[in-house]
Amino acid sequence: MTAPARRPRVLHVVQRYFPEMGGLETHVAEVTRGLAATGEFDVTVLTTDRSGSLARQDVVNGVPVLRRRSWPREGDLYLSPGLPLPVLRGHWDLVHVQGINTLAPPVGMLAARAARTPFVLTFHSGGHSSPVRTAGRGVQYRVLAPLLRRAARLIAVSRFERSAFAAVTGLPESRFSVIPNGGALPPSPVAVAPVPGRIVTSGRLERYKGHQRVIEALPLVRREVPEAHVVVLGSGPYEQELRDLARRARVAEHVEFRALPPADRAAMAGELARAGVMAAMSDYEAHPVGVMEAVTLGLPVVGADVAGIGDLVEDGLVHGVAPTAGAGDLAAALVAELVRTRSRGAVPHTPRPVELPTWETSVAATAEVYRTVLGGGRR
Repeated sequence: MTAPARRPRVLHVVQRYFPEMGGLETHVAEVTRGLAATGEFDVTVLTTDRSGSLARQDVVNGVPVLRRRSWPREGDLYLSPGLPLPVLRGHWDLVHVQGINTLAPPVGMLAARAARTPFVLTFHSGGHSSPVRTAGRGVQYRVLAPLLRRAARLIAVSRFERSAFAAVTGLPESRFSVIPNGGALPPSPVAVAPVPGRIVTSGRLERYKGHQRVIEALPLVRREVPEAHVVVLGSGPYEQELRDLARRARVAEHVEFRALPPADRAAMAGELARAGVMAAMSDYEAHPVGVMEAVTLGLPVVGADVAGIGDLVEDGLVHGVAPTAGAGDLAAALVAELVRTRSRGAVPHTPRPVELPTWETSVAATAEVYRTVLGGGRR
């Protein structure tokens, strides 16, 4: 009787993981769970623990998790002297490095090289509220370029990210795969009409997310649309600054903050259904899942024509404004969309036939990358 073939052992290296929450953590959780469910791959997650209080070995969503201590406790550098050893001694068939912006990814790549194990990397590039960190990203990426060129495959989450890192590495775009994050909202509530004048801006409350630009534009919007108001969906360290800004602009009573549980997708669908327009003014979004979800629900979106949102502007799905646009230009775009929504009367938004990537499609595309690499990829 023939013994069953050994499943390829794949290690995902990521700076942090559940129980910490965030977009990167969700991506790794969904993809590793999906890959493990196929029965084709033996998947493990290697991550760091800034608190020093989490289990070194764990199982999350049926996937084994290894944790190693990292420092500093409150920062986002993720310096982890113990991270290389599991890569070096694990006898992995493939290492999948998740992310590019902290110390964990280069450590994972170097360890994979030392172990003579092929690796792939998904960039997950993103913005940062620190101007110094943002300014240094270009230099950081150029320093990492020699390591990136050794990857068996590089994975971008958007066309923009592929083009940006092809330029950084000098590699042809054929060396990259574009695998968007999954994301889908349930249908919007039946017969929910937009609230007149409602502008929604969503995302973690960080400066680079651009919520402050929407609040700064609100007094100008209200000159043309007196009922205009802003609902900020999210939580984070920049909330007090945003509240103070609203008070200084004398629109505090017209700005509301709501924090929705990340898993409550029906609540998010309801909030978007009740808005007249979404403002998406982030400095940098590699793959703006939330904006794509709004577009599929039929909600008009005004967004900064940069990075992943710029891809949607190019596709004609988002009303683009220059990333350096002032409050007047942003206000004019928001007014135009609010007036257009108002002209339809009290009717719900009409969903648009835009196909969103799902976690199932992300898993399937990732598995295909693995098959290609393991079938004869670069070492």
